[in-house]
Amino acid sequence: MASSDRALRRSAIPAARYAGRVGVIDIGSNSIRLVVFDRLSRVPVPLFNERVICALGKGLGQTGHLNPDGVEMALVNLYRFTRLAEAMGVATLDLLATAAVRDADNGREFVAAVEQRCGYPVQVLGGDQEARLSALGVIAGMPEAEGIMGDLGGGSLELVEVKEAGLGRSVTLPLGPLRLIDATGDDRGKARTEVARHLAQVGWVREMKGKAFYAVGGAWRALARVHMEHVGYPLHVIHGYTLARGDVESLAALIGQQGRRAVARMGGVSRRRAEALPYAALLLGGLVEAGQPKEVVFSSFGLREGFLYDRLPAIERSKDPLLLAAVDFAQRDGRFPDLGDDLVRWVAPLFAEEKPGLARLVEIACHLADVAWREHPDYRAQQALTRLLYHPFVGLGHAERGFLAYTVFVRYGGGAEDKAADLARALVTEKNQGRARVLGLALRLAFSLSGGTGAMLARARLEWSGSRLTLQVPADGSLPPGEAIERRLKALAEALGAKDSGIAATKKL
Repeated sequence: MASSDRALRRSAIPAARYAGRVGVIDIGSNSIRLVVFDRLSRVPVPLFNERVICALGKGLGQTGHLNPDGVEMALVNLYRFTRLAEAMGVATLDLLATAAVRDADNGREFVAAVEQRCGYPVQVLGGDQEARLSALGVIAGMPEAEGIMGDLGGGSLELVEVKEAGLGRSVTLPLGPLRLIDATGDDRGKARTEVARHLAQVGWVREMKGKAFYAVGGAWRALARVHMEHVGYPLHVIHGYTLARGDVESLAALIGQQGRRAVARMGGVSRRRAEALPYAALLLGGLVEAGQPKEVVFSSFGLREGFLYDRLPAIERSKDPLLLAAVDFAQRDGRFPDLGDDLVRWVAPLFAEEKPGLARLVEIACHLADVAWREHPDYRAQQALTRLLYHPFVGLGHAERGFLAYTVFVRYGGGAEDKAADLARALVTEKNQGRARVLGLALRLAFSLSGGTGAMLARARLEWSGSRLTLQVPADGSLPPGEAIERRLKALAEALGAKDSGIAATKKL
């Protein structure tokens, strides 16, 4: 990739234009949530995130009104949320209300009460708006997403086509768990029939056959946590967690028939989620049956992140969020100005024929290569591994997360058989484990040669013929190899499967 292309993909948004913390309060049918982000950017960092389940939409289908107990709880907590946001110094605070408030006969009355008590306007989103923002949230967190996005709230289900050209058809269905419970009298059989009836009216749902379904919403994230607990999945990171269609069908069938007490005893389920979770499972099962997707991908990004993403200029939306996050890591935590681009050039001879997906990960790993320098030397490899495995990155799947973590683990001296890296290796194919090890050893050699400075690294070069690995160093002796360099070059050569390796002095580099 040309350096100008890299600069375009990662360049920072002008600070003066987007200075200040931003907050979003999502007033949903089941819960209200405040998230405060560090700033409006392509990769906003959440500084505070709190949810309160108020069940505003409970009983709405029967009474046409918001749940009175939920209204009281919401008003108390919305006042608290707005005061917290002010105390945190937010520059802008947006209150967004969705299906329950939109559909309730007393929705306007509730909005007026919130605005009077809290002092902020409430934007009541239409179904199309809600669907669009949720889909933009998925794109913000998974730029390569293609298939159908489904955002499940307590009172509605938004479906949107997500494709390379942008967003396609969309629909809002009255199929939130709370609304289903009201409409069917808590009868699971009737609920399944109701789900099938509504989905049958959306013919384009069948067009996701063989593609991905992107699941958004707290209830579906809870389902993902249940599955992780059930199968002993090692990495409890919801964003990017992917299940094959058959696994989703089994999960939906299992949870959909459980009673509330049984659900509440499951790992990863809060007591207040227990009532809605079986219906969330029924809905997911119904969608998978109707659309036959290849897989279901869970997204932690949704309406709130889509709302912020929608406010960015087009050039900012086009940037790679993972690369931006990696560069930000390097700028904040690196010992010297970011060495990433110099490292990309240094390792390039070893990865000249790789596909774009791996080339992207190589570039990102180069920017992350110095994240643990502050740690105790004996624990740098393990600390780097842990940090990259669990950091809330977006724009990557679990296998890519494992690749990056294992690469930087090796860069800090982590061994191929070290059990500390078992989790990372379990996420990555055997072939890509080998590539990550090669990259990590190349980065380790680079730091030994250069001390982490670009000027020194520019005085050396790797040459890889497919059978011989050569380290070119200056003939003037300004970069003497030494025993450590020779040892690390040999380790890299062995990882590459080289038949021969050596160090050559040259006058020109």
